[in-house]
Amino acid sequence: MKKIEHIGIAVKQLSTAIPLFEKLLHTTCYKIEKVESEDVNTAFFNQNDTKIELLESTNTDGIIARYIEKRG
Repeated sequence: MKKIEHIGIAVKQLSTAIPLFEKLLHTTCYKIEKVESEDVNTAFFNQNDTKIELLESTNTDGIIARYIEKRG
């Protein structure tokens, strides 16, 4: 069986999503970073051997913002 390295989840706002995921996963966010080349801010959580990455758009026309607009 293959291992999942990480899961990316698009969110509208990290400020709202981080406390929610900390509660759901029973762990704290271990890293937040801005990735200017991709117009996103990211927050990372460890869940066993899998990383969970939250992605927030820094641009209203960015790929994450468009994804959330289209799919909710």
